[in-house]
Amino acid sequence: MEIKIEAYSSTMGNIVPENTVAEQVATGFGFTEGPVWCRDHLLFSDIPQNRIVRWQMRGAGPEVVTFRNPSGNSNGLTLDKSGRLIACEHSTRRITRTELDGSISVLAERYKGHRLNSPNDVVARSDGSIYFTDPPYGLQNFDVGKELSFNGVYRIDPDGKLVLLADDFDRPNGLAFSPDENILYINDTSRGHIRAFDVSKDGSLNNGRIFIEMQLTEPGAPDGMKVDQQGNIYCTGPGGFWIINSSGQSLGRIIFPELPANFAWGDMDCKTLYITARTSIYRLRLVVPGIAVY
Repeated sequence: MEIKIEAYSSTMGNIVPENTVAEQVATGFGFTEGPVWCRDHLLFSDIPQNRIVRWQMRGAGPEVVTFRNPSGNSNGLTLDKSGRLIACEHSTRRITRTELDGSISVLAERYKGHRLNSPNDVVARSDGSIYFTDPPYGLQNFDVGKELSFNGVYRIDPDGKLVLLADDFDRPNGLAFSPDENILYINDTSRGHIRAFDVSKDGSLNNGRIFIEMQLTEPGAPDGMKVDQQGNIYCTGPGGFWIINSSGQSLGRIIFPELPANFAWGDMDCKTLYITARTSIYRLRLVVPGIAVY
């Protein structure tokens, strides 16, 4: 399937070859989000269908089955250090972990006695802590039942303590660590930019600054975000998804037939990007490997 590659720097060709094509590997979903690669298969959220879907290549072709239903209208997914699935659930307004026996544990659902808004996206740090964003997108009209006066960014410590890290975002959404985990990138969908924070040894965030503005007239806004092994940042945005170097320079964009919401590195070498784009799942091969989840 043809995609449009816009290169703003010669470096773009070292990441996305000029003749790169995308393959639509599955379609017919309500709205796909939150993909995560789990060694030999892909899990992703189909938000309006209230399920997590598993996509896996078999001998005769791909197999698409429901992994979990109901899913709490899950959005962002990741794995912890033990390979357990961490999910941001919109309708239940919580962060959950699927244990190895299939049972569900609730990791966070209230901050100082108030229900979370609707956890959106999540990343795990190598020390066992979990970081997530909590905009109001899962609430009716973004405000019905809202108990918190802000839209926060949080950390769940290995001991289960929930810590508020930032409360000055309008719509915090995608987030990703730099390869050395010294920087955490967090985008703000409504403000149309990515912010960068220094991560202290204790996991707190400092020196917040605007990393890049992503405001254009085309459809799309900052949403899903990942980082490759060279430190380049990949983020959905106006027109498609953007590739940005660690200095904040936009290297180029990849434009798909459907507007992407999120993506995940997959396959054994982490060079395949699996993209959730509205009703479909696409994949394409890149040159630079991504950072695998556990």
